[in-house]
Order: sequence, then C-alpha cells, then structure tokens
Amino acid sequence: MKIGFIGLGIMGSRMAANLVKAGYDLKVYNRTKEKAGKLLEMGAEWAESAPEAAKEVDVLFTMLENPKVVEELATGMDGFLQAMDKNSIWIDSSTVNPSFSEKMAKVAKDYGIKFMDAPVSGSKLPAANAELLFLVGGEKEDLEKVRPLLKKMGKDAVHIGPVGKGSAMKIMINQLLGQSMLAFSESLNLGMAMGIDKKTAMDILLKTPVTAPILDVFRSRIENNDYEPNFPLKHLQKDLHLFTDTAYELGQPSPLTNTAKEVYGLAKHKNMADLDFSAIFKYLHEK
Repeated sequence: MKIGFIGLGIMGSRMAANLVKAGYDLKVYNRTKEKAGKLLEMGAEWAESAPEAAKEVDVLFTMLENPKVVEELATGMDGFLQAMDKNSIWIDSSTVNPSFSEKMAKVAKDYGIKFMDAPVSGSKLPAANAELLFLVGGEKEDLEKVRPLLKKMGKDAVHIGPVGKGSAMKIMINQLLGQSMLAFSESLNLGMAMGIDKKTAMDILLKTPVTAPILDVFRSRIENNDYEPNFPLKHLQKDLHLFTDTAYELGQPSPLTNTAKEVYGLAKHKNMADLDFSAIFKYLHEK
C-alpha cells in the first residue's frame, strides 16, 4: 500500500514516522523541507509538491494548521485532489470545523475520491508513542480499510458517525481543554495573589475532583515557567474559534467559549502564540 502524508509539524512528523517504522511505503510533503529531514533518513520519499505526494497513492493523510491551508492545498490552482487516483482515500486529520469537513467531502466526491475526517485526541508524546485516539467521520467500510494504518499511529480509531462528526467531537474535546486550563490558571493566579504558596495551591487544586485530571500533565510547565510547545497556544485559540463558529452556524449559545477564545487571543498578541497553551497562566500572572 502506497501512502502519502502532507503536513509534518509537531503531530504530523511523528505520525508519519510511525508509518515508516511499520514498513509502509511513504511519500511526504511539507512547505518547509527541513521538517522532513528525519523522515527522509528513515526511508520516506520526498515529494516536491502536494500533488506529487498525492499522486499514485492508495491513502493520503493531511495534518495541517487550519481549514484555509487544507483547502488551498486540496483545491487550489495546483491542488492535490486533481492528482489523486479515483477511489483512493483522503484522510484529513487536521482540526477543522465540521461544516468544512462536509464541504471537503463533497469536493473530493466530485473527483471520485473517498473522504474521511479523522482528527486525533492526543499531543506530541502520544503521537510519538503511537497512542493517539482517532475520531473518525465517514463511511464505516472506509474506516475498516484504513484501520491497520491508524493502529500504527494510535491506540484506537472510533467511528463517531458520518463525515464531519469526527471534527465535531474534536472541537468539543479541545473546547473543554482550553476552558479547563484557563479556569485552573485563573484560580491559581488569584490564590497566589491572596498569599497562598504556588506549590501548595497546585497540590490541593490538582487533588480535588473539580479539577480536570489532564491538567496534572501541565503542572511542571507552570511550576518551572517552561512553555516549550506541546500544543501551541495559537492552535488552541484557533480551535476555540472553530467551536464558536460552529455554534453560530447552528444557532447555539457559546458565551464561555467566546470569552475564553478572546483571552487566548490576547495572550497570542503578547508574543505567546508559539508557546504551549498552558502559557495562559503566564499571561494572567504577568498582567
């Protein structure tokens, strides 16, 4: 089976590496070739363009920054959909809004291409260790065809429903992640302002049932003021925007998420865009 992979950032590079380790014949493309260096050393083939990465492959993965980039590479003047074989499968693992996934599925169908949205739950370390959870929207039979590939990159692949439902579940998860980190940071910051020792406050907050368990993973970052990106703040803010956009499309209220999105947006404009999203504590503490 010939595989194409477009997008070699924090997540994509590690996902692609696991496919190479598993022995798959892999072509890779990224806007900056430097990010493909290790993959090429491992045996991956470099494609000079997105269409070249998509040409003569059975399955194409995309793991890109936002819907705009996905659409440009897929449908632009030199879009990769034009290069794909009919009945091949395009799996978009980018975090995008559900209506965008539905739009891409329709465009892909016009080219005779099968489409699945399969964003992942997990960050840098789970991606490296092949422990991601794939949230899949699309046809069940298509998922079963590619499940062996997904198993080489993750611990499971769950069929959420038709096209768009994988993307829907992903923005729900990231909305909770962003809200939880912001609420925790706000509480911790006020506790310190009231004279409670930072370590003591974290010890207690992280042991209470009202604090999301995932936040314990980020404790050392806040303690050590070390915000090397695991999940960049600009991407979390983008995902909150996807959530509020979707809520608007469906006529649903999202007051808390709109507020959280703007707080992360303010932090982004304080030169924190490329830091880990847990740097929202740093933003609040330094205000």
